[in-house]
Amino acid sequence: MKTPLHRRSSSLLNELEPFPNASLYPALCCFSQMSVKHGYSGVVGELLDRFGVGVGDEVLVEKPGFSIRGFVMARYEFGEPGVLVLKLGNGYNIGVRIDQTTKISKLASAVVPAFNPPLPPPPRENLPKVAVVNTGGTIASRIDYRTGGVKPALTASDLVSIVPEIAEIANVSAEILMQVVSENMTSREWVLMASRVNQLFEEGVDGVVITHGTDTMGYTAAALSFGLLNPPVPVVLVGAQRSSDRPSSDAATNLTAAVYVAAKAPFAEVVVCMHGWHSDEDIYIHRGTRVVKFHTSSRGAFQSINAAPLAVKTPAGLKTLTDEYHRRGWENYAFRTVFDDRAMLIKFYPGMNPEAVEILVEKFRLRGIILEGTGLGHVASSFIPVLKKLDEEGVFVGMTSQCRFGRVNM
Repeated sequence: MKTPLHRRSSSLLNELEPFPNASLYPALCCFSQMSVKHGYSGVVGELLDRFGVGVGDEVLVEKPGFSIRGFVMARYEFGEPGVLVLKLGNGYNIGVRIDQTTKISKLASAVVPAFNPPLPPPPRENLPKVAVVNTGGTIASRIDYRTGGVKPALTASDLVSIVPEIAEIANVSAEILMQVVSENMTSREWVLMASRVNQLFEEGVDGVVITHGTDTMGYTAAALSFGLLNPPVPVVLVGAQRSSDRPSSDAATNLTAAVYVAAKAPFAEVVVCMHGWHSDEDIYIHRGTRVVKFHTSSRGAFQSINAAPLAVKTPAGLKTLTDEYHRRGWENYAFRTVFDDRAMLIKFYPGMNPEAVEILVEKFRLRGIILEGTGLGHVASSFIPVLKKLDEEGVFVGMTSQCRFGRVNM
């Protein structure tokens, strides 16, 4: 007779291996897309193949003097080799070390999860038209339970359909322009975004929402601010710090606020719409040329630099925080999609060799550099001859500060 898990002696505890970051894996998910061995190799992968077991299957794992029942989870990418990860009935994950004495019995097959979004509501008269353009990021992702990161899972239409509040704000169309994690964004993607948004302007939309990864959303917002100068309607970039399948997700709240801004804001600028703090009460609207991501994971990660946010969205509605903004309309609109990659942001640090700047300019044939200096815009005096030479050769040399707030006064 097998000893129940909760009654076995402490001498058997070495059969269980603590699973790193177990709190990141609260549910079985996305196993239909895993490889044959689901991230497992060696003896574990061989046993799974031998007994016809896959991720999500309910199994009984038996070893001499030990047995345990649970659901097979995908292997954590950097998890311990030779350990099978199970989810117990109480929701906790454990790791069981597997060897040639181990027997795995399949008790039940996995039920592959499916997402079937409800049909979008029919268009309503007198509501503004808002286009939602998906470019990727956490807001359109779910947790990857093998890596602990997120991966694309929801389309733009899915996002819209699972947030019913949006249908009360605007008639929304949704499309996928690209699925690119934000750290992989380049000027090529900025041109694609700007070109598509310009087309949407010409089609007569009342606002555009761009879903985007948060890591480089500030860069994209700044680029689009110059590529879509004085736009006729709001262009709202929105993201999420937590993926849509997490209980603490900010995806729905941010998306709803972004659609509201795109549909009803009196201003027409490129902006970023994100949580102001941990609470869902205040969603801040930041100008695209002023916004920076300050925190790696906080829902209130974005702040405006040297300026107040343009507006704040609360449960009571949208409140502008300044009267100085570009208003809706085609006046002074300019569509510019020329971005030159021959520029570089270079961070100065104590002891830095100024020849590094010369090497970078020569190797990449740079037309311009922006130096991140210290304080008011300082670099070592050894840089002066190099910067003077670059200036004489026609290379643009700009200076900014590593400090987030203040000016360089140059």
